[in-house]
Amino acid sequence: MPYEQCNGADLYFEDDGTGTPLVFLPGVMTGVRFFTHQLGDLSDGYRTVALDYRGHGRSEKTETGHTVGQYASDVDAFLDLRDLDDAVLVGWSMGALVAWEYVDRFGTDRVRGLVDVDMSASAFQWDYYDHGKSDLARLTETLEFVQTDHAAFIEGLVEAAFAEPPSPETRALVFDEVSRTPSPIKSAILFDYTMRDYRDVLPDIEVPTLVCAGADEKWRTVAAVRDVADRLPNAEFELFEESGHCITVEEPERFNRRLREFVESL
Repeated sequence: MPYEQCNGADLYFEDDGTGTPLVFLPGVMTGVRFFTHQLGDLSDGYRTVALDYRGHGRSEKTETGHTVGQYASDVDAFLDLRDLDDAVLVGWSMGALVAWEYVDRFGTDRVRGLVDVDMSASAFQWDYYDHGKSDLARLTETLEFVQTDHAAFIEGLVEAAFAEPPSPETRALVFDEVSRTPSPIKSAILFDYTMRDYRDVLPDIEVPTLVCAGADEKWRTVAAVRDVADRLPNAEFELFEESGHCITVEEPERFNRRLREFVESL
C-alpha cells in the first residue's frame, strides 16, 4: 500500500489520474473509503488524491499529534512530497476545518479552490453564535461514551450519518472505517475538533469556494453550513436535498457533477 511519511507519521494515500489535483480530506474518525465514488469516477479528467490522517484509516496510529493543526501540517508536508500544486482541497466535515487551518497557516500558493462539505464554522456553542451543537456537557458525555462503549458509539454515528438507512454494504464500510481509529485517538481529536472556531478565519479566505450542505443533516443545520458560505468572501452554496451528512456517499453522481462544474469554473 502507498504511504508517505509526513512529520514522522506514515500516511496512507491514493493517487490516480492526471490534471488538476482534487485532494480529498476526510471527516473526523473516517478515511479514504468515504470518497470511493469520487476517486473512481473523477480520475478520468483530474488527478484524484485522498489521504488518511495519522491515527485514521490505514495510516500509522501515532500516540501524539491528534489535532486539527497537526493534520493541516501533515497535509502541507503531503502536498510537498506529492508535488501537488494548484490543488482543489475537498474537505468533508472535519476535513473542511483541516482545509481552513491549512490555508490559515500556509496560505493559498498551492490552492486553486476549496470545497467545504457539510461543516459549520464551529461545532461548539459559543456565546453569540447560533450554530454550535455541542456544549461542555454534551462533549463530556460523548468522550465518556467513546471510552466506555466503543461499538455502540460507532453504531450511533452510522444511524445519524445518513438521510435514509444505508445499505448493509455501506453500513459495513462505515463501521469498519470508523473502527480503525482507536478510542484514545477518537477522544483526542473529537475534543480538539469540537473546540475549534473558524469564524474569524473564514472572511480572510479569498479563494473560490463551493459550500455543500445535506438537507437532512442531523448533527448541524443547513443554516449552520450556509453561515459558512455567508462568511466567505468568494463562495457559492449548494443544497443536496436527498443527503444527510455523507453527501459524497449518498448523492455521489450529483456531487461529482457539481464538483466538475465548480473546478471547470475556476
